Amino acid sequence: MQSADARYLGATLTHEGCNFALWSDAADAVELCLFNEINGHLVETRFALAHRTGPIWHGYLAGVRAGQRYGFRVYGPWQPERGLRFNAAKLLLDPYAHQLDGDLQYAPEIYGHVSIDASGAGELGLRDPRDSAGKVPYSVVTDHHPRSIHRLNTPWAKTVIYEAHVQGLTAKNSAIDDGERGTYKGLGHPSTIAHLKKMGITALELLPIHFSITEPAIHLRGRRNYWGYNPIAFSAPHNAYAATKDPIAELQWSIDQLHIAGIEVILDVVYNHTGEGGVGGPTLSYRGIDNKSWYRHQGDDQYIDVTGCGNTVNAGQPHAVRQILDSLRWWSDVIGVDGFRFDLATALYRNDSATDSSLFTAIAADPVLRNLKLISEPWDVTRYSLGDFAYPWREWNDHYRDSVRQFWLGDLERGYGEGVADIASRISGSSDIFYYRGPTSSINFVTAHDGFTLNDLVSYQEKHNEQNAENNHDGGSSNRSWNVGAEGPTQDAGIATIRHWLQKSMLATLALSSGVPMFSMGDEVSRTQNGSNNAYSLPTSDIRGEGWALNWDLNDQEQDMLDSVSALVSIRNTYLADVASEFFTGAIDLGTQRKDIAWFSLGGREMTDTHWSDGDKRSITVFFEAGSNRGLLLLLNSSQSETVFTLPDEKWGETFRCIFDASHESSTYEPAIASPRAKIKVAPHSAQVWLLSR
Repeated sequence: MQSADARYLGATLTHEGCNFALWSDAADAVELCLFNEINGHLVETRFALAHRTGPIWHGYLAGVRAGQRYGFRVYGPWQPERGLRFNAAKLLLDPYAHQLDGDLQYAPEIYGHVSIDASGAGELGLRDPRDSAGKVPYSVVTDHHPRSIHRLNTPWAKTVIYEAHVQGLTAKNSAIDDGERGTYKGLGHPSTIAHLKKMGITALELLPIHFSITEPAIHLRGRRNYWGYNPIAFSAPHNAYAATKDPIAELQWSIDQLHIAGIEVILDVVYNHTGEGGVGGPTLSYRGIDNKSWYRHQGDDQYIDVTGCGNTVNAGQPHAVRQILDSLRWWSDVIGVDGFRFDLATALYRNDSATDSSLFTAIAADPVLRNLKLISEPWDVTRYSLGDFAYPWREWNDHYRDSVRQFWLGDLERGYGEGVADIASRISGSSDIFYYRGPTSSINFVTAHDGFTLNDLVSYQEKHNEQNAENNHDGGSSNRSWNVGAEGPTQDAGIATIRHWLQKSMLATLALSSGVPMFSMGDEVSRTQNGSNNAYSLPTSDIRGEGWALNWDLNDQEQDMLDSVSALVSIRNTYLADVASEFFTGAIDLGTQRKDIAWFSLGGREMTDTHWSDGDKRSITVFFEAGSNRGLLLLLNSSQSETVFTLPDEKWGETFRCIFDASHESSTYEPAIASPRAKIKVAPHSAQVWLLSR
């Protein structure tokens, strides 16, 4: 092979052939392996990447075209005690591959060490001589380039996020052709877009779509990893989500359709670990390329595992920073996504502060990436860093989640009652956490993919994860949930009604809090996971993900939930979006002579220190200045009894009109009109929203 351009890693096509380049600092030699079909069989041809520039092995091969299947074999010492696990018998994926072909076969051959079965059990210290080709996916040469993207650049103050799974979102949507349900193509279908638009969604946040595998232990239990948080190729779309043979073009098309409709796309990215697992896991890519350099180690052959997945990528090293940035730019510039949510973001740096991270510094300095939507999950298995991420980062705010659950579902007998001070801090933007950064630094959520759905949050006291075949040991046990007196589905109309009101009230709180709201797929139609708070897996036979999919055939209560979300987001967009960029201060506006935010007791007077310190208090009224002599008033009653609220006096508004009531059907609700200081009855476990005008 001729010398290639070492500036570009991976496979880079030219008019006459292809450059191949691989980073490996400790390797002794690298071979490029091409696979071509001859007489119905894939035949392997090997070429030495004999040219080396520092740690980069490279070569140019004429005649290679898009669609060529390939892999690498990397030679070096097998010295596990030193963290070196080179094994040229194992075909390795290109870390820069943008498309893969084939699926992982769970067989002993996929392990670098001697394995006696498909689980990886065996002799970790012995190198396995069996060839893994045919048992692992192939990398594929592609010819996709940066393209013109219609960037919406929706301001954070006007952003409403919807977290969804590619398969789960459309798998049961009968408006889509059967072969396109649960696929990238389904994301761009008019019915999908119409559903998102009805809710007022401005950003679709997708669970991981990079190529992932099911962990061998989970596969052996007859389950598959549904969520996709187990990647083996950071920059290749997962083939199982494609309706066509070109997942890249299909994904680009759907993102373009979403952009045309005014919806941005955010990807949940998992750069903190790979699907190779711990030292007993398969050798698919990084472990065989340069195990010691790509993974963080404690001692020579012991992985540092702060992800809970067996390994942690050495993301602070220059070669890893480069790869992650190249991956982000590919998803942005070629695929067209508008932002990223970083899974277990604290695992991506070693030091004590995200502001000192070489990776995050590089992202913030990149002229394209720094202008995209960047969201961190500010914790990992060992570290919690909410509030530590600097501009332009936003952060998942689990304090918000816990506070909303505490207020609406807390029970004094179970030790959950904490008054209203904390919920007030969260509704007003969590200034105690984000200080000078502003309320849009907080990604507010009540539920997410990880945990109970909103329906299950009010239907189950305990987790029910038996389907994962882990004896219900997986998933958290502290959920701040309340089953309203019956575990699971019930025929009791009274319990069902309270559950319905609670769901709507929590969504009202989420929609009308200062910060960026994130809704979880299906909460708008009361989706259930049958009490599972760790729905990461499905049976292997459920190929399309219908087990946890969104229901599109709605009953009356489910339709009311959807109508309620639509109404609430509309209220937010109309009255709060333009005033939500900065923290409310409580200062009196010279023009209106009223505060931009105020809190009232049941008597209609501003709250005193005594009210704030009352741990038994289960109701609160909050006023937001909405501009143009208008204001919003939220009446929140989390008690078990109907409660009488007194509206504030004429200083705050001359006309009061109720525009949402969680205890009434949204589509048929006729706004109630009241005067200042009027007595208003609020149903138990319910929220009301009033529009004030002068």
